[in-house]
Amino acid sequence: MKLKTKLSLGMGFLFAVILIFGILGIFYITRLKDDATRIIENNHESLVYTNHMERALNSLQTSNNALTEFEKYLKKQEKNITEIGEKEQTENLRRNFELLKTDKQNGSTILEIRTNLIAVSEINQNAILRKNEIAQHTADNAIVLLTILFTILTLITFSFVINFPDIISTPVRALAEGISAIANKQYDERIHIDQKDEFGDLANAFNSMAEKLDAYEHSNLARITFEKSRIETIINQMKDGIVGLDEKRNILFLNVVAENLLGLKEKEIIGKYAPDIALKNDLMRKLLLSETDHKELKIYADNKESYFNKDVFLVMNEDVIIGQVVVLRNITPFHELNEAKTNFIATVSHELKTPLASIKMSAKLLTNEKVGEFNSDQKDLIHSIVEDADRLLKITGELLNMSQVETGNIQLKLQSVSPIEIVENAVQTVLFQAQQKGIEIRLSSMEGLPNIYADKEKAAWVLINLLTNAIKYSYENTKIDLGIIQQKKHLEFFVKDYGYGIEEKYLPKIFDRYFKVPGTHERSGTGLGLAISKEFIEAQQGCLTVSSNLGEGSRFSFSLPLF
Repeated sequence: MKLKTKLSLGMGFLFAVILIFGILGIFYITRLKDDATRIIENNHESLVYTNHMERALNSLQTSNNALTEFEKYLKKQEKNITEIGEKEQTENLRRNFELLKTDKQNGSTILEIRTNLIAVSEINQNAILRKNEIAQHTADNAIVLLTILFTILTLITFSFVINFPDIISTPVRALAEGISAIANKQYDERIHIDQKDEFGDLANAFNSMAEKLDAYEHSNLARITFEKSRIETIINQMKDGIVGLDEKRNILFLNVVAENLLGLKEKEIIGKYAPDIALKNDLMRKLLLSETDHKELKIYADNKESYFNKDVFLVMNEDVIIGQVVVLRNITPFHELNEAKTNFIATVSHELKTPLASIKMSAKLLTNEKVGEFNSDQKDLIHSIVEDADRLLKITGELLNMSQVETGNIQLKLQSVSPIEIVENAVQTVLFQAQQKGIEIRLSSMEGLPNIYADKEKAAWVLINLLTNAIKYSYENTKIDLGIIQQKKHLEFFVKDYGYGIEEKYLPKIFDRYFKVPGTHERSGTGLGLAISKEFIEAQQGCLTVSSNLGEGSRFSFSLPLF
């Protein structure tokens, strides 16, 4: 029998006991109540009526209302006839009363009336005695029946209370002991429960599990030990620092590289709480801080300043985190290559700038009529030389600026600057380019603006770059809005065009180095302008932002602090 069935039967039995007692109790109490009600309502009231009629009859000679009083209770008696023979005596009483009303002095009639009253009274008294005996008999039967039933049910319930808990507690205790043994790796433990219910099934499943664990323990222990040694060897041969933590952040292992970086030995800190180690070890503290994830760490290693990337990998088991592995990847060679690249670009750009400027100057001198006249083709060639020289000078300028950004050597000359001067300088620089496309630059009102604390040249460079881009990506014969908005602690410069716009998916990458929006037709440039602008503005404690809708144009803005 299943455990659920046993519990259902036990609870059903207790419910039946309560239900039977309740029904029987209510039945006998209701029956006794009905018997008592019938005695009071029927027989006792008739006795009361006969007593009142007897008193009225006794006061017949002294009271004028005696007959009226007698007749009132006689009518009530006539409506309360409940026993055999009571009706005939009541009818005789009515007949003799009618005779009395015609002759109050007739003694024989009065005697007859008294006889009738006595007869009615005796009938009801006998009925009361009879009904009382019936009620007493009912009560006796109820007491006997309920006592017998109570005794039987009490014995059964007592047996149920004594024996039923063992049905639950005994197998539970056996299972608890077995589980405790398995937890202590006593895989030869077995549970013996001779019950054909869920506990029996659970015991069989437990025994099967213990048997498989026992077999697994003996067959795979050597292989697991071998695999552990092999994994430790692989980890120690890696060039990256690796630290293993359990779910409570206790240290599980360190490889050789991590030991050298931390200045700790694995055998000295194995099993210890990592935050406790971090109290005395700065690098361990940085490894445990989540905000340093994927950020470069500068560590003195191999007798030089080295750079490492920190990656944290969570170890999962069925969607539950059981530990984590912290990996320090050595990116020093990439830093060295990047630095060499930056130095090379800076050197080449600087070396190209002088001859390009010379080429541009020579081309302009050739356009002077004093040198000589040229035909239209020659003029076009000279014009192309000047444009190409300008383009190359712009590229070399951007590369030099980017080399400053990458090396962190941005040279700033911060001072009080008029925002109007920056705007006028930028507009004057791009005015010819805008006129060639028929684009109007609309300036917002800029009266009464305070000075800003910024580098005038770099702020103007950024604004020129934003205006140049707006002109490039605007349709011909359109407009560009340029203005300044005063905030509490800074001024916001904005450039709004009504050109192609930028898709939303490209906006997060728009300030990345060398990034160009896909799908636009080929244009000159390195893709560095916005990246440099962002670095220049942030170096001056400002912020560069963009908002755009495809087909509606773009709005670039940057803020600079007030002086």
